[in-house]
Amino acid sequence: MGMDSPIDLSPFIKAYDVRGLVGSQLTTEVVTALGAAFVDEVGAGTDVVVGHDMRDSSPEFAAAFAAGAQARGGNVVSIGLCSTDETYFASGHFDAPAAMFTASHNPATYNGIKFSRAGAQGISFDTGLKSIRDRAQEYLSTGVTPVETPGSSRDVDVLADYAAYLRSLVDLSGIRPIKVVVDAGNGMGGLTVPAVLGTAAGLPALPIEIIPMYFELDGTFPNHEANPLDPKNIVDLQKAVVEYGANIGLAFDGDADRCFVVDERGDAVTPSAVAAVVALREITRVRASQPEGDIYVIHNLITSRIVPETIEAAGAIPVRTRVGHSLIKDQMAQTGAIFGGEHSAHYYFRDFWGADNGMLAAMHFLAEFGSQPGPLSTISAKYTPYALSGEINSVVEDVPAAYNRIVEAFTGVGSFDELDGLTVTGNVSGDKPFWWFNVRPSNTEPLLRLNVEAGTPEAMERIRDQVLALIQG
Repeated sequence: MGMDSPIDLSPFIKAYDVRGLVGSQLTTEVVTALGAAFVDEVGAGTDVVVGHDMRDSSPEFAAAFAAGAQARGGNVVSIGLCSTDETYFASGHFDAPAAMFTASHNPATYNGIKFSRAGAQGISFDTGLKSIRDRAQEYLSTGVTPVETPGSSRDVDVLADYAAYLRSLVDLSGIRPIKVVVDAGNGMGGLTVPAVLGTAAGLPALPIEIIPMYFELDGTFPNHEANPLDPKNIVDLQKAVVEYGANIGLAFDGDADRCFVVDERGDAVTPSAVAAVVALREITRVRASQPEGDIYVIHNLITSRIVPETIEAAGAIPVRTRVGHSLIKDQMAQTGAIFGGEHSAHYYFRDFWGADNGMLAAMHFLAEFGSQPGPLSTISAKYTPYALSGEINSVVEDVPAAYNRIVEAFTGVGSFDELDGLTVTGNVSGDKPFWWFNVRPSNTEPLLRLNVEAGTPEAMERIRDQVLALIQG
């Protein structure tokens, strides 16, 4: 493409990040322009951390971004191959803005960029991403104008410091010996798990035996998509846990910032149960050093009711939020919350600059499990007392019409709340099982997403089927 017809950036610069098709949307020219625009946004003369995942296009893009950043006076700190939460670590540790090249769990034909301000603070469309896009669009037409003194560049390996920092937050040295199967999905967990939970970064051995699956870094994802949210992608892990007689199984997504857990029977542990367990541990830890004062914990509105119940029972205050990555990071900063959990297996920590870290959540979970004698399925059952439908997506051409049908059907039957989409909570009396559901439109496609929870499986299925019938009209 010549200068006369630059690529339009708006279709693939989304609410929270950049994510597009390699070659037709993301090119080295586009990425160079974004590197230049990013430095204009965060200020020349500062360090800019650049990291990348194992996708084939990532090293070339990271280099192109660095070139654009240096041209506008940014001093590039290149951390090379890393997980997304390693970039957050570097951003916090060096107090520097950062760019991570990854398309998370998307197929190999995609790549993208996750941006942070100094201290791992999120950048969303409204807080800087739009101006980065507009400036980059301009550079694509005019070319990047270099400043008088271009920025410097240095390579830094942060893996050992990252591993040591996580170990300082969760002490696993005293747990009982446990056997863990880890499915890295050919993603960045293949690099971070041996460093954090093993001895690859020079740290002492833990009482954890790791059985590795798909630890070879391969951006073509030869074994399965690196998206553990889709049940078909954890089937291999579920089988392996049972086969090896392991205590627990962990699955990471492509950029290793999300973690999923399966128990010794190979059954998935819901992300809400993980959130409840980690919340309880964090509240207990903070309370020990801070006996007085309010402690806040964030959960998004489609996590199980067990999450706010656990937070309240531990004497802390649950904060219910909308779904969305940058949004929760902002809320963490605003409320001073110590922890945040999302149903999508993103877990946010005040001790990790308010950013999300799947590895840290996994470590908390291993610590909790390893400090008691029972099997994981017992802990999982305790924190999964209610019936959850999981997220059900329906293609809907006329979203407002579907909304109206739902409102009409449930008026007088439940109370409504529009924090994010539409949440309906049943007006139930006596010993009837509670229920609630949330319907929210997708930001990117003509979909309605449904989540239902109820006190019994029968009540959940009844509400689920009723709402699905209304959605599909």
